[in-house]
Amino acid sequence: MAMKTQGRKTYTTARGKSIDLDLLMKRNELTPAVGNARVNARGDELGPGGKIVRKREDVVKDYYKGSAPVIDEGKTTTTTAPTEEKQEESLSEKDQALLEEFDDDWVEDDDGNFIKKQ
Repeated sequence: MAMKTQGRKTYTTARGKSIDLDLLMKRNELTPAVGNARVNARGDELGPGGKIVRKREDVVKDYYKGSAPVIDEGKTTTTTAPTEEKQEESLSEKDQALLEEFDDDWVEDDDGNFIKKQ
């Protein structure tokens, strides 16, 4: 299947002047960017004197090599909640005494509300 050719990005200003953005970008590709980023318009890292130290492709490759792998959201892992026995083992004696005291004073009614024992 044949690819469509992309149209040139040619715009006309309010004064009627025609500007070709593709040509403008290609013409200024190696010009250093304004600011303290030390890169050119293409994304190459620049050294002293504006010489290219690392090409844009190398910078991108190094960035993606060091980044964490993407997690597939379609695959989900289920974790089981710790059982009540495991929770009680991890509590200190003082916490267990408070828990037992709390359990003795309160009861759950039919609606799911906790009320004091009578």
